[in-house]
Amino acid sequence: MKYDAIDKSLFIENRSRFCNYLKPGSMAIFVSNDILPTNADGAMGFRQNSDLFYLTGVDQEDTILVIFPDAKDGRHKEVLFVKETSELIAIWEGAKLTKDGARQTSGIDHIYWHHEFEKIMRPFIYQAETIYLNSNEHTRRYIDTETAQDRFNKTMMAKYPLHRFERCAPIMQHIRSIKSMREIELIQQACDITEKGFRRLLSFVKPGVWEYEIEAELIHEFIRNRAGGFAYGPIIASGANACVLHYVDNNKECKDGDLLLLDVAAEYANYASDLTRCLPVNGKFSKRQKAIYDAVLRVHRAAAKQLVPGQTFEKYNKFVADIMTEELLQLGLLTSDEVKNQNPANPAMRKYFMHGTSHFLGLDVHDVGFFHEPMQAGMVFTVEPGIYVREEGIGVRIENNFLITTNGQQDLMKNIPIETEEIESLMNSGK
Repeated sequence: MKYDAIDKSLFIENRSRFCNYLKPGSMAIFVSNDILPTNADGAMGFRQNSDLFYLTGVDQEDTILVIFPDAKDGRHKEVLFVKETSELIAIWEGAKLTKDGARQTSGIDHIYWHHEFEKIMRPFIYQAETIYLNSNEHTRRYIDTETAQDRFNKTMMAKYPLHRFERCAPIMQHIRSIKSMREIELIQQACDITEKGFRRLLSFVKPGVWEYEIEAELIHEFIRNRAGGFAYGPIIASGANACVLHYVDNNKECKDGDLLLLDVAAEYANYASDLTRCLPVNGKFSKRQKAIYDAVLRVHRAAAKQLVPGQTFEKYNKFVADIMTEELLQLGLLTSDEVKNQNPANPAMRKYFMHGTSHFLGLDVHDVGFFHEPMQAGMVFTVEPGIYVREEGIGVRIENNFLITTNGQQDLMKNIPIETEEIESLMNSGK
């Protein structure tokens, strides 16, 4: 890992919060992610299961966490299984956690090797009345690859068919959506690294630069500040490419007169940030580009003020749709007749603003949480309205990350330039 060690108190507290939601006599089991293959003997970089990391801080494969608050043997109320390390592994892969290292990282006293799981836990599984198993229940999940947790769940249900099984996911979605102060600090660190990357671009972007060169500048700045890398696939979209919402080719030349949309951000200690800004490639917004940008910025600021405890997403999304419609009318992109005759289920503004305004942010860039429940203090959201005018080759999105507080919201990216005048000034300061 590149990031500074996180104090184990965070993970001890997270497990305590989780246990508050377990039924009496219950055991919960979490399994680490696989190392996924590429081709031949290649493998992708490892990414830990976010729930397991949240509860243990362990950032390596072949890890199992067992939580059993009502275990008759007090030693097994919390048990962690980690990959057995060796001199050979240390030589070829780098040292894995020792048992003592796993204790220091997680705050769990009782550590065993991964291959000992069946032998150690079988007697305790029979003591449990209910077994909570984890799964990915994110509403936007669309990849069907079977995970290590999926395989583990099938094995458990086959071996112990007379046990009751429950889902960890609803508990995790609830407790992970409310960030602790330490988590907020880690997200802020990711935002601060993102700011450094963005500011680096202000003197770099100019006509003739290629999108992939901008990507290279960013990853250099992120890694040198101890980020794990990009929090998600970077979108570096010049000209008409900005109207492709998930454009990730990043292989075109940035040309004089283009507007460049940058949806790029760093992650730190597995916690994500999520930024979008637009830069005029030649250092000067055209009149039309500025008009669209300023319209999006007004929606962005008005929407951010609506992030308060008790706010519902239904009311929030309706508010944003209404003010975006007014901006599109002022820009001449919609007519009053189109708005008057629109289908409420598919409002006219969707032609130019077709995605959501906000999502949860945390260990995952599209973090877990319930959109049907009111907003609460401690939640972190993006605010990212956009206008995409394909017929003009202009796409604008503006995005910052906000913490909901007891009396409003805190902009975690308040120091990142956002006004057109400041962006132009900084882009031209070295010329």
